[in-house]
Amino acid sequence: MEENKKFKLVTSKKTRYLLPNILTLAGVCLGISSIKFSIDGNFSLAVTLILFAAILDALDGRIARLIKGTSEVGKELDSLADVISFGVAPAFIMYFWKLNELGRFGWLLCLIYVSCVALRLARFNVNSNQEPSWRDNFFEGVPSPAGGILVLTPLIISLTDFNYVQLNYDIIVPTCFIIISLLLISKFPSYSFKKIIVQRKATIFLLFGIVLFLGLLLIYPFNVIAISAVIYLLMLPISFFHYQKLKKQNQDSIEEDDDLEDVL
Repeated sequence: MEENKKFKLVTSKKTRYLLPNILTLAGVCLGISSIKFSIDGNFSLAVTLILFAAILDALDGRIARLIKGTSEVGKELDSLADVISFGVAPAFIMYFWKLNELGRFGWLLCLIYVSCVALRLARFNVNSNQEPSWRDNFFEGVPSPAGGILVLTPLIISLTDFNYVQLNYDIIVPTCFIIISLLLISKFPSYSFKKIIVQRKATIFLLFGIVLFLGLLLIYPFNVIAISAVIYLLMLPISFFHYQKLKKQNQDSIEEDDDLEDVL
C-alpha cells in the first residue's frame, strides 16, 4: 500500500487546486490562439476567443474560492494569463486589423497598452493583500479583462450590422487605445461586481435577465458585446460618484467614532 501511494501524481489534498489553474491555462491557450486567427484574418473568431477567455477569467477565481482552492501560484498564474489574454492578444489583433496601417505609431500604441496592462495587474496584486473594506466593491482603474474587450470594441462594431453612421476607425482605434491605457493605470474607481447583494424577491428577475442576455448573445453576439461595452463605459461616471459618496460616508463615520472616543 505504501508503494502505491508513491505513484500518485497529485495528492487528494491538492486536487482542489487543479481546476482553477486548468481554467486559467485554458484562457491562456484561447488568448494565444486568437493571435493566430487574427494573423489568418479571421477576426470574428479571434474576438470570440477573447470573449471566452474573459468568461474563464471570471470563473477561475470564483471557483477557487468556492472549493477553497486558492493559492499563491494560482494568483500569480492568473495575472500572467491576463497579460497574455487581455494585453498581448488584443494588441496583436488590433495591430493586424488596423494599427499596422499607422506604421511605427501603431506599434507604439500596442507597446503602451500592453505595458499598462502589466502595470495594472502588478498594482492589483499588491493591493489585494490589504485588509477587506468597503473599497472591495471597486477596482482601482479599469480591470484588464474589461480593458481587453474595450480596445476590441471598434473591431467588434465593424463586425456588426451597425451601418447607420460612418465611423473613421483610423481615428477611433488610436484614441480608444490611449484612453483605455490611461484608464488601466489610473486610480479611477470602477465597479468590481464581486459583492452584489440580490434580494430574494428580485432573484427571478435577475435569472430572467441572465437568460435573456445569454439568448441575445447567442443570436446577435457582436451586437450584444458592442452594446455591453458602451454600457460599461457609461457606468464609469456612475461608479466614480458612488465611490465618492461611500468614501465621504466612511470618513464621516470615522470622525464620529473619534469624537466619541475623545468624549469617553
